[in-house]
Amino acid sequence: MNKNTKTIKGIDEKTWAAFKVIAAKKRLPMGRLFSSMVKSYEKNVDNTWDAILHSGKLLSNKEAEELHEITRKIRKEKWVRNASRS
Repeated sequence: MNKNTKTIKGIDEKTWAAFKVIAAKKRLPMGRLFSSMVKSYEKNVDNTWDAILHSGKLLSNKEAEELHEITRKIRKEKWVRNASRS
């Protein structure tokens, strides 16, 4: 295990204090807590994207085509095309 002190830029005092409190409550060294938090974050990000990318359809094919048609019609309207210019 590497015992070198590392610094993380951009952490304010309030966040650092909260991190130390969490480590104390869990009775964990801050390094081990940090490692655990990184692993948990990576797992949750992967699970979230997996759920998004591999979930079932929200719309039927017919509903999706109707939504596309409505969107096309709205985009063709002059006020929508000019809205980004103001």
